[in-house]
Amino acid sequence: MFQYLDSCCHLVAAYPVPSILSFIVFLILLKKYINGGVCKYTQDLTGKIIVITGASAGIGKYTTQELARMGGTVIMACRDIPKTEEAKASILKSAADPSKLKIDIIRLDLCDLSSIREFVKIFKAKYNRLDILINNAGVMAIPDRRLTKDGFEMQIGTNHFGHFLLTDLLLDVIKASKPSRIINLASMAHLFGYLNLDDINSEKFYNNHLTYGGSKLANILFTKELAKKLEGTGVKTVCLHPGVVRTELMRHVLDSLVMKIIIIIMFPFYWYFFKSTQQGAQTTLHCALISHEKLENGKYYSDCQTKWTRSAEVDSVKMKKLWEISEKMVNL
Repeated sequence: MFQYLDSCCHLVAAYPVPSILSFIVFLILLKKYINGGVCKYTQDLTGKIIVITGASAGIGKYTTQELARMGGTVIMACRDIPKTEEAKASILKSAADPSKLKIDIIRLDLCDLSSIREFVKIFKAKYNRLDILINNAGVMAIPDRRLTKDGFEMQIGTNHFGHFLLTDLLLDVIKASKPSRIINLASMAHLFGYLNLDDINSEKFYNNHLTYGGSKLANILFTKELAKKLEGTGVKTVCLHPGVVRTELMRHVLDSLVMKIIIIIMFPFYWYFFKSTQQGAQTTLHCALISHEKLENGKYYSDCQTKWTRSAEVDSVKMKKLWEISEKMVNL
């Protein structure tokens, strides 16, 4: 090994310019790979109704912008209304013709079951169809165990239970709008996630990263069980990993002063190895815009193509058990 490294050093010393150029080309190609797949599809979404949770920033905001530009009526379902109004104003300001964009805001707090029910009530009073539901919102790596208004551990409560109830209550209008689709944002973090169905609220064990990964595994289990239930209805559902993206989702990871200092020092590496929100939204856009026939029901997508999941965990017994637990927890 040392002989190999020594020979490489001699090669660089002997041919410095070609070696440097080769290294630059390598970095460019690696960055392109890290940036991930690009959505190749576009549609005229005129007349289509789309709900996006967590649309006030990051991937949700960019997805809202793109789908609205294609003519869709996009409902930004968010907790913080002033922040969401600012995001909407920003989207309109950047549009060539703001008058053509149809964007609505309805308050939704996924940490509060009563807020979810109120959102559905308001939505159904204003709209009679729902073509695309994008369950995008989420929280990540909360350092200490916190609870939602209804007593759920915050990460499983927001990332799974909230979206579970929202999806169930909207399912009638989604089915009536067929062909339609439900898109759930999961994460590759499910690969190391800890999800104990006998301790769903992490009362016996809590680790901010493992519990987050467990909530993302729950997203995948939910998607696959829902896909089975939707067979033959004209509705498809998928889940996806957007990539490691520079968004507000990282805010809890960066809570400590040490982490903030590290990010400042390592910013070039942070920029290089993390996706932008535009790049992170590509798989969501792919799943929203690909034809209904080509969208693979129940599959897990990443970089605009289907990928494997933690198959040992994604079995019918756990899928069914999580569904039953979820129904009980949200009082369905």
